[in-house]
Amino acid sequence: FLPAYLVGTIPFGLLITRALGLGDLRAIGSGNIGATNVLRTGNKRAAAATLLLDAAKGAVAVLVARHFLGEAAAIVAGLGAFIGHLFPVWLRFRGGKGVATFLGVTLALAPLAGLLCCAVWAATAATFRYSSLAALVSAATAPVWLALFGPPQSAWLGLVLAALVWVRHRANIGRLLGGAEPRIGRKAQ
Repeated sequence: FLPAYLVGTIPFGLLITRALGLGDLRAIGSGNIGATNVLRTGNKRAAAATLLLDAAKGAVAVLVARHFLGEAAAIVAGLGAFIGHLFPVWLRFRGGKGVATFLGVTLALAPLAGLLCCAVWAATAATFRYSSLAALVSAATAPVWLALFGPPQSAWLGLVLAALVWVRHRANIGRLLGGAEPRIGRKAQ
């Protein structure tokens, strides 16, 4: 758990925006360190790199743990990387919302389940143009996909990841309900 947690704590969005001179990501848009907020800087390549690297840290933790310690360790490592992204010690435990890392963990644990989560995210985002809503719907389906297509005992991880994604999006849920959530491609107010 601890090595995976440490991998998860790497704040790629923050590092990329600083390296490109885009300012402190925590002072832009929503203040989140993830890919959606990096996109608000106007730099699509930086947002894509953040998305891929945040997903990769979840996937790498799962794959390395599985290779050396087996399936049960892979599940624990997935949780560790995800928790590391949400609560990084380096940022006073104020991390991202975990969507890309959740997708990376799910893809590595069970590729079909992960692809289905990605498809649900993409379909919801394309239909409604809200990244947060797409994340919430995708996360809600993860326990089902993992129960159907994942390794034994992975559905519980899907439940934990989904619950934490929903908790981290509580402000977004309020804005969605109030009609104030920014749509994909628009800057946050």
